[in-house]
Amino acid sequence: MDYDTIIVGGGSAGSVLANRLSARSGHRVLLCEAGQDTPEDNVPPEIADSYPGVAYFDPRFHWTELKVRTQPLSHNNPDDLPPLRKYEQARVLGGGSSINGQMANRGAPTDYDEWVSRGATGWGWDDVLPYFRKVERDLDFDGPLHGKDGRIPIRRIPREDWCPHAIAAEQAFAQSGSRYLPDQNGVFEDGHFPVTISNQNEQRASAAIGYLDRATRARPNLTISTETVVRGLIFDGPACVGVRARVGGRDVDYRGREVILCSGAIHTPAHLLRAGIGPAGDLRALGIDVRANLPGVGARLMDHPSIALASFIKPQARMDARTRRHIHVAMRYSSGLPGAPAGDMFVACASKSAWHAVGEQLASLVLFVNKTYSESGRIQLASADPDAEPMVAFNLLSDSRDVERLMDGFRRLGAIQQSDPLRAVTADPFPASYSERVRRIGVVNTKNRLATRAIAKLLDGPGTLRSWLIDKYVVEGFRFDDVMQNDDRLEAFVRHAAIGVWHASCSARMGAADDPMAVTDTAGRVRGVPGLRVVDASLFPVVPCANTNIPTLMVAEKIADAILAGG
Repeated sequence: MDYDTIIVGGGSAGSVLANRLSARSGHRVLLCEAGQDTPEDNVPPEIADSYPGVAYFDPRFHWTELKVRTQPLSHNNPDDLPPLRKYEQARVLGGGSSINGQMANRGAPTDYDEWVSRGATGWGWDDVLPYFRKVERDLDFDGPLHGKDGRIPIRRIPREDWCPHAIAAEQAFAQSGSRYLPDQNGVFEDGHFPVTISNQNEQRASAAIGYLDRATRARPNLTISTETVVRGLIFDGPACVGVRARVGGRDVDYRGREVILCSGAIHTPAHLLRAGIGPAGDLRALGIDVRANLPGVGARLMDHPSIALASFIKPQARMDARTRRHIHVAMRYSSGLPGAPAGDMFVACASKSAWHAVGEQLASLVLFVNKTYSESGRIQLASADPDAEPMVAFNLLSDSRDVERLMDGFRRLGAIQQSDPLRAVTADPFPASYSERVRRIGVVNTKNRLATRAIAKLLDGPGTLRSWLIDKYVVEGFRFDDVMQNDDRLEAFVRHAAIGVWHASCSARMGAADDPMAVTDTAGRVRGVPGLRVVDASLFPVVPCANTNIPTLMVAEKIADAILAGG
């Protein structure tokens, strides 16, 4: 065998595993990443930037052909397919942690208790907390809930560095009855707080930066192969014994004692399906021989459905040079929905909506369902072609409880937006959509830079002109007063505008041996396929009340320990 472990995907989980497994000098590790490298002394400036809005929209760091459907198919009009949307899935060392918003939260203890109730024995809150602590180096807080020696620095923007818009938002949150919490990652309670971020010295701390530093890369038993696209798995009988990859235009086979898929909740199930691991009927329909009939592969895909209320920021309240971070404060609250846990809703206050000149003028109160009940998303293959992207349907609002809470949440945001603190620093609120127009103008290029500069000058002109421009060219059929006063229009807006927040998860869930939908055991080993493991957000039994990067790092740390212990 060439390697003891071959890791497919150098994102958050893959970076952790490469570091931890290669720490044992006799353990030979190959890390395969389809995207470019981000070595410690040559991190692209767009990735290193504390403001994530440039890297996130830079196609150099994406799977550019991946598109998804966010809304469920209408039962009344089954031929009326929801639109396909481009999906910014990272293709770069560090994966999502290299382009994401750097939000560093863990979720609620009840999330992990639910993992246990769904068959993930050994993944309760008391089991995972030591690994959350192992991930982090908290620069602000100490104590039993925080780590001080981890590879990912965690901090918060101090209030004295907040822009006037963020300060006004905090005052508005407080007026709505929200309590100030100094530490988002302290005891999980309702309140508003400085947002925790994976960031130090106004620089991103991706998993690649934290775990694949110069000393780690110098290990003779670790090979990092970037620009390496894994196109298939290699088997010897029932066992997975390697991967077939395309490197520099040629196909190369690598052999290993174990292969670990760390390609994320979209591409990991796609790898499994192409290898004949998944729902037997779907595989046979594509002419793929069934290796393991696992109906849970690609099923129950989840994300957090989200909508936003935007507004124009008056010039004196905009961000300044004190920090590049655009989200300073956020709020967690309980909807009161029967059966929902505390803190089931989340609001992030973005004091800058995009990298360009118009983005600097627009704020967003971004609302998402922290505890979502929609879990009917699905990933399927369009064909057996390894170069074809899978078909992805998130079905975000398939559970009416998520629709109800987004509607209620928008009304709450509307009241907060109309409070005196925010009215003093903003104008022209409008329901915001992440439309194709917004996406196109968000692509980083000279044309968009020049166009937004011209538009921004007009928006800073007379108020009547600004209101007309926003109404004609920004608003997409839904106006603030309209949706606040008419429930039918509000529901129509929610169903039209709701998108995920790039927290794809749960598409190859771990679970109990008697669960027919579980794809792996609680150590990530794929059922019925020796030598193959999954370690990424695909494994989550249910998406936690959190941004998914830190939970993914935790999962990788915990399973790395299990592997090294022989599990």
